[in-house]
Amino acid sequence: MFPTVPDRFLDELARTEGGPDALAFLVRDQDTRRLLALRAVLDAAESAGPDVCDPDRRARLRADWAMLAEADRAPAPAAARTGGAPPAEGGAAFRPTPARARLFHPLIGPWARSCLRGLEGGARTPAGRRALRRDLAHFSAVAAVAAAVAGLPFTVPLTARAGVLTLPSLGALHTAASGDVPVDVTHRKGTLTIRQPDAPDVRVHLEHGTGAWSGSPAWTPAHALPGLTPDAPPMPLDDLDPYREPPYASHRGSLSGVATLDDAGRKRWLQSWSGTAAALRSGGAHRLTEATALLRCLVPLEMPPDVGTGRGSCSATRGEAFGALLSSTPPDPVTFAATLVHELQHAKLAALGDLLILHRAGPEARYFAPWRSDPRPYDGLLQGTYSHLALAAFHQRRALTARPPEREWAWAQHARYHAQVGAALPALVGSPDLTVPGRRFVDALAATYEKLADHPAPRDHTARARAYVQSARALWTQRHAPALPRPKE
Repeated sequence: MFPTVPDRFLDELARTEGGPDALAFLVRDQDTRRLLALRAVLDAAESAGPDVCDPDRRARLRADWAMLAEADRAPAPAAARTGGAPPAEGGAAFRPTPARARLFHPLIGPWARSCLRGLEGGARTPAGRRALRRDLAHFSAVAAVAAAVAGLPFTVPLTARAGVLTLPSLGALHTAASGDVPVDVTHRKGTLTIRQPDAPDVRVHLEHGTGAWSGSPAWTPAHALPGLTPDAPPMPLDDLDPYREPPYASHRGSLSGVATLDDAGRKRWLQSWSGTAAALRSGGAHRLTEATALLRCLVPLEMPPDVGTGRGSCSATRGEAFGALLSSTPPDPVTFAATLVHELQHAKLAALGDLLILHRAGPEARYFAPWRSDPRPYDGLLQGTYSHLALAAFHQRRALTARPPEREWAWAQHARYHAQVGAALPALVGSPDLTVPGRRFVDALAATYEKLADHPAPRDHTARARAYVQSARALWTQRHAPALPRPKE
């Protein structure tokens, strides 16, 4: 069903790079999986018992799906036909319809997963059934937005969740009543009229790109930053979507909660974002290419109290939300560019892992990773090594062209990441669990690491980085080695 990864794409990605064609290949596959997830929600609802999804909700889902299909067939409005990101140079000329682009919004992925979890057995308690009702009601809002941006006239019943009606990519309405409130939404010629009980109607006017405006204080528009490049569409800065909250258990408390930004917070994001494209380019033109191709929305996080000051921040990606980057407010453009390099490697490798099997190692956490204090499973070691190798290359390129004092900082960063990768590579290369494509991938990873030695960091930086890794290994061995299982012979 899914395409075979060409060897040239595998080689490009193994170098932590990827040309426009390789990146477009990953994006199209992830978009296809998103559409299949949507269809899986509909199929699961059809097969669920009436105690999980009653006939009225099933009929509502069918109507929402029909509206999505109609919106997808509708001719794009003139402004939408001329806007949006152009195909990458040398890549396939692919641009989804405005309606379908809403379905490819990264946070549709967590919504679909939540729906499937409820439909396939998670709605056996009153709280589970209430959560599933809210999840399924959100699909109506997604369909309404898709139909509105396609220019279709409609009137649909929606449900505000806990007093908030979120229209993804447009904004959110705070209803006059609390709780789950029924709301009617009508669209005519670019204007939404939102009608709720015992409150004046709210008129919302669609804008091209992201967001919609209203004179009502009850309406909060969705916000976006300028495109990363002059030809790129605006970048959503999503602090409204109810599905932006990450599964914190998987991050072991390393992330803070999602943030709702005020004007000052949005201004701080804009200040760092405005210089991010230049900072990416300074670490290699391909870094800007991959960010433009892969990044679809930013989700702001609160700054964790233990991050400290200076260039500290926290960030993450989510496998089910391909294209989304979760991050605390960037302290400066260079730091945020490095964050993008780091996190987009995780996104690329996860997308590649959906297409082929790189290894058959088990989940046992027994490997030393210099960037972590706990033992890592093989897959986690591969993910970390891949992202840290990209950071070593990024900072090396910057160090070769930057001026003091930024040059010294870049060399220090490069030396540290290079030493960390060097400590992790032997376990990756020596694994008997690699598949044929996995062996090709890891060998290319090692070759890329070796090539970085053509331009070594100054000796003092290299010495400090090696000492850091040695200290980390000694402490890790003292804490964990006695309790680890013996490796396979």
